[in-house]
Amino acid sequence: METHEIANRFLSHFEKNGHTRVPSASLILDDPNLLFVNAGMVQFKPYFLGEVPPPYPRATSVQKCVRTGDIDEVGKTTRHNTFFQMAGNFSFGDYFKEGAIELAWDLVTRSQADGGYGFDPGRLWVTVYEHDAEAAALWRKVTGIPAERIQYRDAEDNYWDMGVPGPGGPCSEIYYDRGPEYGREGGPVVDEDRYLEIWNLVFMQDIRGEESPKKGAPVLGELPQKNIDTGMGIERVAYLLQGVANVYETDLVRPVIARAEEFSGRAYGDNHTDDVRFRVIADHARSGVMLIGDGVTPGNEARGYVLRRLLRRIVRSMRLLGVHEPVLPEFAAIVRDAMGPFYPELVTDFDRISDVMRIEEETFLATLTSGSRIFDLAAEETKRTGGGILAGDKAFQLHDTYGFPIDLTLEMAAEQGLSVDEDGFRTLMEEQRQRAKADAAARKSGHGDLSVYRDVLEQHGETAFLGYTDLQATAKVIGLLSGGQPVRSVAAGTKAEVMLDRTPFYAESGGQVADTGVLVGEGVELKVLDVQKIVPGLFVHRVEVTAGELGIGTEVTGSVDAQRRASIARSHSATHLVHAAVRGAYGRRAAQAGSLNSPGRMRFDFTASGAVSADILTSVEEEVNDYLQTDVPVQSYVTTKDKALEMGAIALFGEKYGNDVRVVDMGDYSRELCGGTHVGRIGELGLVKLVTDSSIGSGVHRVEALVGTDALRHVRKEQLLVSQLANSLKVPTEQVPSRVEDIVTRLRNAEKEIEQLRTQQVLGSAGTLAAKAQDVAGVSLVAERVPEGVDAGGVRALATEVRNRLGSRAGVVALFAPSGEKVSFVVATTPAARDKGLEAGRLVPTFAEAVGGRGGGKPDMAQGGGTEPGGIDTAIARLREAVARG
Repeated sequence: METHEIANRFLSHFEKNGHTRVPSASLILDDPNLLFVNAGMVQFKPYFLGEVPPPYPRATSVQKCVRTGDIDEVGKTTRHNTFFQMAGNFSFGDYFKEGAIELAWDLVTRSQADGGYGFDPGRLWVTVYEHDAEAAALWRKVTGIPAERIQYRDAEDNYWDMGVPGPGGPCSEIYYDRGPEYGREGGPVVDEDRYLEIWNLVFMQDIRGEESPKKGAPVLGELPQKNIDTGMGIERVAYLLQGVANVYETDLVRPVIARAEEFSGRAYGDNHTDDVRFRVIADHARSGVMLIGDGVTPGNEARGYVLRRLLRRIVRSMRLLGVHEPVLPEFAAIVRDAMGPFYPELVTDFDRISDVMRIEEETFLATLTSGSRIFDLAAEETKRTGGGILAGDKAFQLHDTYGFPIDLTLEMAAEQGLSVDEDGFRTLMEEQRQRAKADAAARKSGHGDLSVYRDVLEQHGETAFLGYTDLQATAKVIGLLSGGQPVRSVAAGTKAEVMLDRTPFYAESGGQVADTGVLVGEGVELKVLDVQKIVPGLFVHRVEVTAGELGIGTEVTGSVDAQRRASIARSHSATHLVHAAVRGAYGRRAAQAGSLNSPGRMRFDFTASGAVSADILTSVEEEVNDYLQTDVPVQSYVTTKDKALEMGAIALFGEKYGNDVRVVDMGDYSRELCGGTHVGRIGELGLVKLVTDSSIGSGVHRVEALVGTDALRHVRKEQLLVSQLANSLKVPTEQVPSRVEDIVTRLRNAEKEIEQLRTQQVLGSAGTLAAKAQDVAGVSLVAERVPEGVDAGGVRALATEVRNRLGSRAGVVALFAPSGEKVSFVVATTPAARDKGLEAGRLVPTFAEAVGGRGGGKPDMAQGGGTEPGGIDTAIARLREAVARG
């Protein structure tokens, strides 16, 4: 049975049983606890946490997931995967344990001819939580499974919660016995390789506190509404039903390995070492394509760093298989063909996905070159000092700074006859992981401290947002927080959080900053500083009480700063138009990757392969401003997401949309899903002026623009500047660029002539310096300070010339160049001196401390710098001692 058929059967089964089919969420959700979506229930967390009421009592989905906690283990076994699909069914206060067991058992055991998976009931085992006798009894009642194939496990294995205070409960798992050739008899508690888990049923019935019941903590009580959350691993079921040994041999993954075999001329299954590399390639190619498809781009932090690691491990694995030409776009095409039928966005966005992978591969190949130089220096230093082990901190630096996988460093070290301090490397890696965990733990309050907000939401319902049509409205205070704690009132001079039953204030979201303004009631005034939606549906106004006292139930009138709102609306509308123009220039691959809409200024990030042409950005600016002349009305309306996408509306990566969405149209030029505020007609923008453009990461470009009056002020300022330059240069304004270019060219030529004269003057002193050589234990030592103002290049050239004049003698040249509060130095040695063991790189540490510096280099030449020019004489004395010692 093909993998896509397995997923479709799952969804069809639950749809027929009253579940709403919910599309997979993006791998990127706004969740403070998660880098990527790692389970099917993640998009339903607001319903389980009670933040918002569920729109349906039952749901089913096949969720794309990425887990990256053990990237280094991928390929070493057949069980570790970074990307996988989790099929799930969910009940929100509807059916509970018995219903979940019935539905799961029916699908698993029903014949394939009748739409099931056709697993032999006699080979299925079940685990239950050790204190959940109810579940064990229900398994026997519903399925008839004998008691000896039901096993009890402790909380560590069979209790589930979200890792933060909130819902939790016992879980129950279905296992399939693969047979004696895969391991020992005795069920899952004995051997989880032979007995493979395929489905986990979580019975959410408890409320957990700060400590988890998984660690022995007691539950706080029962949930008033019991829920079901289940997860079935699509890939695991696939390799069981397809009769292959592991996920890497299933229909969606094996084609990647087959392409790698073609590239390398090696065969999967011939030897374990190569098999590990093939599996890394197959797993990471899928993960990389899916992440890029959802808007992640390679970078050095967070999600971007994970993606970069995945892609670079593919390149490295292919190099270890003997393939050095570019490969990532080829693998992307294989993944597209395999996964596209279930995820059509991979087909429509393939050009962009392929471009991102191609650019990252090119970048890494260049990085390999620079990183290899760092490795060579470290290896040389290790061997020079008589060591045979490359330090762990050097391996960590190569990994952390240059993206070198540890296996790359190990191989390169072996080629140099060295080993690597792997323990030291792994210690530093673990320290980094612990810092990351501490970081994550600090962020986990994102769900742990929301109870006060949820209480307000549950008691009073969602805040009614009136700001699309009204900038002033009367409202009632339904919640007050001061210092994070609920209070009945707040007095003048206090900063607080105010929740209203309705509001004209826009809460920050979708790249648009929040409104500001005032709240005024009888005898009380407040300044609104910020507005956030801490939990979905509840607007939280962060305020400063400027006069009087505000209490629960008080009626206030909220007034938005109208001028500021209008300026923000112009910026947001400009962002939509710039987005449309950029897509017109670059096609679908130019996808929005972020934005910020603030008063008078907009920032727009988009994906683009290679450099972004200044000519294209100029045409984008002209196109937008030309379109403003049409002054078409801006229209917004609510429709279904499917209908909006059929109409060509653009949905943004990482945004979570419900079934009903708001669409913003600007004629036929721009149509996007958007919850922000906009102008009434595009002519209100007046002028859009692009002011900066830059690259902010691999394949991601950023443009910033001024809008309206702010744009006009900028243009006037530039006009004044050009006018002043024209007056100073005494030329018409249109000749200013050529005149400035002419002046710059003449200045550069003059600087080159001066530099040549200075170099000639410096080199002219080489004979004098060589003549000053002192005999130190049979070595000609030239250790002098050179005149202030000689740059590092001049010092190197002079040291080289002095060394040449020493001829065949054993000679050491050390020149110090003070410059203000700094000093640079160069050490050069002749071949005869090196024969005596006097190497430049080893001499530098003997004196560098005297000038407050450090340095290093090769045996024939080394250089460095310091911050204490007053120590030059001491440095020369120490060098003389080092030369004397030999």
